[in-house]
Amino acid sequence: MVLDLVLIGLAITLYPLPIMAFVLVLSSPGGVWKGLAFILAWLACLVAVIGAVLILTGGEPPAPRSPPSTAALAAKLAIGVSLVLYGEHRRRSRRSSAPMDTAQPAPDAAAPPSRMHQASVWSAAGLAVLLQPWGMVAAAASTVVEADLAHGATYVALLAFCILATASLLTMELLMVFTPRRAERILTGLRSWLAAHQDQAIVAICLFLGIMLAGRAIFELTS
Repeated sequence: MVLDLVLIGLAITLYPLPIMAFVLVLSSPGGVWKGLAFILAWLACLVAVIGAVLILTGGEPPAPRSPPSTAALAAKLAIGVSLVLYGEHRRRSRRSSAPMDTAQPAPDAAAPPSRMHQASVWSAAGLAVLLQPWGMVAAAASTVVEADLAHGATYVALLAFCILATASLLTMELLMVFTPRRAERILTGLRSWLAAHQDQAIVAICLFLGIMLAGRAIFELTS
């Protein structure tokens, strides 16, 4: 369970779409407070999903080969296959659109949209909920089914997952709080990099995580 949660947490924290949105949030007026709202809403989603799973399981992992255990593995397999298919779809779409992209000027990654400047703290929180990579969060939920709250290490693993899945956002928020000028330079460079490499990153993360989840689920279902 722990290894799966670590890999899922890494995939969530490195997923480009929420990172790009968070960079725009931080770059807007009052960005620090909006960023805090974004992070709190992001964490609330993770905690709510984990809490719901633990309530359903009673904090005890289902017996091997039992219907709940098989259903959790089947869900993990379905999520893994879906991530692989989505990653492959993004890869094929990018390849087919590459000739047209080269003929168009690159967008200006330095200027955040005006709507983000007008967004409120509540809008930033809503954006965090909307952009949560729910497929990956569902994969984490199917893994948390195995959690046994009788062991203290389980609490540490679940807390570590939430922190890891939020690590990129927390890092950018702290940079903006303590070193705002340096943070602005870093965020501008990060936005430029994401604008050029976002699709490649999404494909790589989805394919890696999807293959890992599907492989682990197939192994456990057949062993």
